[in-house]
Formats: sequence, C-alpha cells, structure tokens
Amino acid sequence: MSNPALSGTGVVADCPVHANLTAAGLITHAIRREEGRLSADGAFIALTGQHTGRSVQDKFVVDHPAVSDEVWWGRINQRMAPEKFATFTARVRAWLGQRPVLFTQDLYAGADPAHRIRVRLVTTNAWHALFARNMFIRPHRAELADFTPDYVILHAPEFEADPALDGCRSSTCIALSFAERLICIAGTSYAGEIKKSIFTVMNWLLPPRGVLPMHCSANIGSESDVALFFGLSGTGKTTLSSDPDRALIGDDEHGWSDTGIFNFEGGCYAKVIRLSREAEPQIWDASHRFGTVLENVVADEFGNLDLDDARYTENTRSCYPVEFIPNIHRGGMAPVPRNLVMLTADAFGVLPPIARLTPAQAMYHYLSGYTARVAGTEKGLGKEPQATFSACFGAPFLPRHPQVYGRMLSELVSRHRVDCWLVNTGWTGGAYGTGQRMSIRHTRALLRAALDGSLARAEFVRDPLFGLMVPKAAPGIPDGVLNPRDAWADKDAYDRTARQLVALFEKNFESFAGVVGEDVKAAAIRAAA
Repeated sequence: MSNPALSGTGVVADCPVHANLTAAGLITHAIRREEGRLSADGAFIALTGQHTGRSVQDKFVVDHPAVSDEVWWGRINQRMAPEKFATFTARVRAWLGQRPVLFTQDLYAGADPAHRIRVRLVTTNAWHALFARNMFIRPHRAELADFTPDYVILHAPEFEADPALDGCRSSTCIALSFAERLICIAGTSYAGEIKKSIFTVMNWLLPPRGVLPMHCSANIGSESDVALFFGLSGTGKTTLSSDPDRALIGDDEHGWSDTGIFNFEGGCYAKVIRLSREAEPQIWDASHRFGTVLENVVADEFGNLDLDDARYTENTRSCYPVEFIPNIHRGGMAPVPRNLVMLTADAFGVLPPIARLTPAQAMYHYLSGYTARVAGTEKGLGKEPQATFSACFGAPFLPRHPQVYGRMLSELVSRHRVDCWLVNTGWTGGAYGTGQRMSIRHTRALLRAALDGSLARAEFVRDPLFGLMVPKAAPGIPDGVLNPRDAWADKDAYDRTARQLVALFEKNFESFAGVVGEDVKAAAIRAAA
C-alpha cells in the first residue's frame, strides 16, 4: 500500500516517511542523524559541501512541445529532452525509494489564495525539510488533510546524475518540467535550489494571469504605503526592507496584481557574511534563535557564531520564518505599491546615492538589472570592479523572455502612478579600492524621504551622463554627497570611470533594443549618451 505522504510524487518506498513535522521534530531528527549541529543560541548549522551556491550551469527546463515556444531558451534555461527527463526522474525516484528514511513537507507558495500553488517536497534530510518549512507558507493543520500538490519537488542531494543517461552536464542536475509539474534536484545540498525552483515556477505561471512575479522585498508604512525593493545579492535588499519603522511584507519574492501585492514565501533567506548587529539587528536576532537554519556559517566548539569567517563561502545564509522578524505585516498581502526602489551596489562609484526615474527609465533599469561585483565578495575576481547585469534583477529565474516582465512592470507603474527610484548602496568618492562604501545612515535617510513623499517635492538636476534626475538637497545629507562627481577628488578620473560604466550599460542593452518601446529606447539613448 502506498504511503499517502508520497501521493502524487511517483516515489514508492517501504521506509519511514516523516510528513509535515514541525521545526522541533525536524531538528531532533537532524541532530540524531548528524546532519549538522546547533549554535549556542539553538540555530541549526548545516554545511553544504562542494556546492555553496546555485549551480547555474546545471539548471535545465524540459523542452515539452506544450511549452517550448514560450520558454526563454539559452544559457539560463537549457533544454532537456523529455525522454532524458523521464530517465532522470525514474532513476531519482528509484533511489529515493531505497533510502532508510524520507521527509516530506506540504507547503504553499503565494499568500494570495487566488494565485498560490501547493507544493510537496520529498527529501532525504530533515534539515532540508526544515529549510523548506521555514521558507514557504505553512498551511494550517486542517488544510493538510486533503492536500493535493500542484507541483512536486524530488530532492535527492546525495544522488549523482549521469550526463550520458540523464542528458545533463555533470553529476549535479536541477531539472524542471512545466508540463509534468515536477522539479528534480540532484547532486547538490545547497538549499537555495529548493527555494529558487519554485520561484521559477511562479515566474512561469503568473504572467498569463496578469500578475507580475518579482524578485524583490517589500514593506509597508503606517499609512498603508507599500514600497518594493529590487536588487541583486549584496545590494542591501534584505537589510533595507527590514526597517523597524515599517512592517516587512516579505523578503525576496512577490506578485503584483491589479488589486495589490502578495508575498510568495513564508520566510527569509538572508545573506549573513559580516552581518552587523548594530546595522541589521532584526536579521541578527533572527539568526540567533532556535528554528533558524544557517548554511555554511562558522561556529566555534561552543557553538558561538563567527559571521565574519568566510572559510566555506562568502555566501553564508540564514533561513528563518518571517515571524522571526518582530515587525511584520501579517498575511503577506498588501495594497498596490506607492514607491518602487531599484538597488545597485555600484563599485565604480559613479552613480548617485539616489535618483528619481521616469516610467521609461524604470523599465530600462529593470531590464538592465545592474550591480557590480568586487574582490572580497566573490571568489575569482580581480582588483577591478566587474559590472553585472541580470534582467529584471533575477535573470536566472526567468523562464519567459525578460520583455514579458518588463512590459508588465511598465504598465503597472504607469497605471498606478508609482514613484520609482534608483538607489546606489555601493561606493562613493572613488571606485572600489579608492572610495568608501556609501553610508547606510545616509541611504536610510534618503529612503525615508523618498517613501514619505518629501523627496519627490525636492528640486532635481539631470545627471549629464546617465540622464538621471538627482535631488539637489535632502534632509540629513551633507553637501557633496548627492552629486557623485562632487565626491571625487579627481574629477577627470570620475569622468573616465563614468563613461566606462555608460558604455557597459549601452552594450548590455543592445539585446533589448528591438523589443522595447520608443520611450524606453529614448531613455536608453540618454543613459548611454
């Protein structure tokens, strides 16, 4: 007789299957099975081995005739033949069925009942089940009785794929079939693959319903004023949205319909390398408590955390339920946003700390998805900053062409008259290595003025190179901060560096020139002038 906890998964197993255990139960199993250890504060610490981040080259989408014409094929979404996927999943199912124990979790993605999906995870490790339980929305006990999954995740971190048999690149494989509503993850223990696979699914399902899926955090003020924060890793998205004066709606993934926004998740997945208790007290506190999962975080023999130690990776992570943040907006749903903030950590040091965007500029910067990486934040980088462009601030998770999401954003911004801002949390007074990191105190002050509406009433001047509208003054901000050229001692060096970044923007946007409207083309031309 098949186990009801495995219904709809295709896995047949005679072993114990622990279904929908709570955090306490999962941690008990994880400790007993020596999957990790507890910190001095009770957080569960897991090491993920070889893979400490997403395996972007090992992600595949099944090329089924029903979806093939709509998928954005390329290096982001690599094709996998349906017959290879059938072989791969059959082998993974057989392998899972032979494990001594399995763990399942039934969870929701999407706070809005009109747009949520039901997800069933099957995994070999208690800590991965806890990660998923923290990360997604936990149904009430009564809702589990007749839970039928819309999507299934087969999670086999210890299974090694075979490229010859499975049609993949290496022993690691993350394969997604929209036609079969099935995700198969093998050969990697990095838990972020679970989270991002479902984000990819939401990015596929929602646009035809008229809902824009977004890689952004969101919070809400006392006057029901919602703000969205877009940004790649290291730009401060989690930090700046966790504001003690505003309630957190969600940390990373949201949908935007005509009626408002909603969180996809029930938890947060914060990067914690060199986390400061003073600058980020809410994330710090959440990372030091029972029920939190810490990935690749270093602790001493007594379990005391050293968040400055990057011996395993710069990509150390903390995963905790959103309720661990004291000031949250319960329910995960909120009105249409009033402000939209695009964050960039400009290591070239030439973008202003804040600029106001027109709707056309907002789409331009949304499709560009710019930030810069520097040595010390990622391995293998040289001394010079490297520009990174990730369409819609989340290209690795877009199964459809970026123009689909870009057009939806532009229409929503225009229809609801949303104020749009570009905020640089990177460097000022010089590029990385010469200048200094933007003051988080200044960034918070500028955001506060933008979100309360006062900054929109300021006097603005146009940046001659990037075409951005920069405020001439702002409360609490010293002279010489708002205009990035003023902050550089060597003005000629600023001009050279700024023109270098302008050229990089122009080169990146070439692929979008044929799919955007004339207004966005004009914004792009001004930005590249």
